Amino acid sequence: MAGSITSQRPPVVEGRRDGPLIVTEDMELLDDLLRLCAAAGAEPDVHHSVPEQRGSWEGAPLVLVGDDAAARCRGATRRRGVLLVGRDQDDPDVWRRAVEIGADCVLRLPDAEGWLVDRIADVVEGVGRPALTVGVIGGRGGAGASTLACALAVTAARVGRRTMLVDGDPLGGGLDVLLGGEQAEGRRWPDFAASKGRVAGGALEESLPQLHALRLLSWDRGDSVVIPPEAMRSVLAAARRRGGVVVVDLPRRVDEGVAEALAQLDLGLLVVPGELRAVAAANRVASTVGMVLQDLRVVVRGPFAAGLDEQWVADALGLPLAGELPAEAGLLIAQDGGTPPGGARGPLARFCTAFWERALAGGGVS
Repeated sequence: MAGSITSQRPPVVEGRRDGPLIVTEDMELLDDLLRLCAAAGAEPDVHHSVPEQRGSWEGAPLVLVGDDAAARCRGATRRRGVLLVGRDQDDPDVWRRAVEIGADCVLRLPDAEGWLVDRIADVVEGVGRPALTVGVIGGRGGAGASTLACALAVTAARVGRRTMLVDGDPLGGGLDVLLGGEQAEGRRWPDFAASKGRVAGGALEESLPQLHALRLLSWDRGDSVVIPPEAMRSVLAAARRRGGVVVVDLPRRVDEGVAEALAQLDLGLLVVPGELRAVAAANRVASTVGMVLQDLRVVVRGPFAAGLDEQWVADALGLPLAGELPAEAGLLIAQDGGTPPGGARGPLARFCTAFWERALAGGGVS
């Protein structure tokens, strides 16, 4: 387990950085540290003692000093980001050695493995503003949630935002099909089904298909229709760490995997057609989703039944109104011609542009 000596952490910046410096001659400990670096997506620099090149010690984003090498590191330049790592849980002298080398903290494996993987990944990937994460949910079947999710992602990517679109509905037919990229190379959800703990954000992003300047995590054409909650938690956390925006298309039912996704959203958009039966169905969806997601807003899609408008629908659901999405003639024809949702001028593209302008102003979502 970790014990804190100082609260200072090495400076980190957005973007990928070099891996940690490892100083040890303990081969068993080295094997463990190399394994943890691999789990974090890092390539470490390994030495038996303080490197002769001064910049290697001072410039490394993180320094992992094995217990066996502490005495050899006593004269090294004092810096932040030095961790003393060992296995002996009952060593009474470990704190003295940590102070002598100016270590931030003492780690004991295997207890501290999860914490250490997170720390290594943080310095490799950089720690910046997490992605603004928006979930889209249909108030009833056929409400147009998947179309809106794709359009939001396409719009954000078109203006240069780092964008990831996550297909959280295994029965939805696949967002890759909606975007015309079912043959695109890259990993799909079944490849991540066994993911637990930390997933490297950079490796995730690079492994996914790239369509219309965005990264897409969708489904293959196999029989798998379940996202384990651990996998949803790990994958979405990795996506959020990359910054930019993440859009998640979610089903109307809430299982454990969907609940994990809802817990990581900054806000949710409930898409409701302007008709009474849709409002009744959406009320049940909103009640279930609202148990997990605090910020749920309604997008009302035209045309409207007699006597209804967007504000009436929002009031009936007791939700804030995110906006009206007018009917768009020719949308399906444009998609059949290879234009993705939101890729052509029209009400859908205008709605998405206005939404991001509001949501991203000052980094907020109000």
